[in-house]
Amino acid sequence: MDTLSYKTVSLNEATVNKQWVCIDATDLPLGRLASRVALVLRGKNKPGFTPNVDCGDNVIVVNAEKVALKGNKMTDRVYTRYTGYPGGQRFATPKEILAKRPAELVRMAVKGMLPKNRLGSKILKNLHVYAGAEHPHQAQNPKVITLKEL
Repeated sequence: MDTLSYKTVSLNEATVNKQWVCIDATDLPLGRLASRVALVLRGKNKPGFTPNVDCGDNVIVVNAEKVALKGNKMTDRVYTRYTGYPGGQRFATPKEILAKRPAELVRMAVKGMLPKNRLGSKILKNLHVYAGAEHPHQAQNPKVITLKEL
């Protein structure tokens, strides 16, 4: 046999086929939603996944304010951040975050599931989260998908 019947596909920036998808976060568990969104952003649901290339789709998450947290997680879970100054450690619960910036809770959950490097930062820019049902990306004709389709 002098030729292979299959070849390994290695994508690059020029050969990537990026699409737009829209996900409604109404009553979806935050962790399950974030893991599936991270999977689509990374491109792991595509047959030509290449780990060192941004080959994922652009994801629009709507109704981020209606995301579900079971049990007492809304008040008991604590997110910590640091301002960089002495005594600058700040704490916030998901309830406080949803009151001020509802889209930030979903963005933080997805960011934690992406690689912690330059590629992860680049991939995160393909995520668009909106608190309400409206989004300004209608011109891209996003494909509406559910969590079970991923």
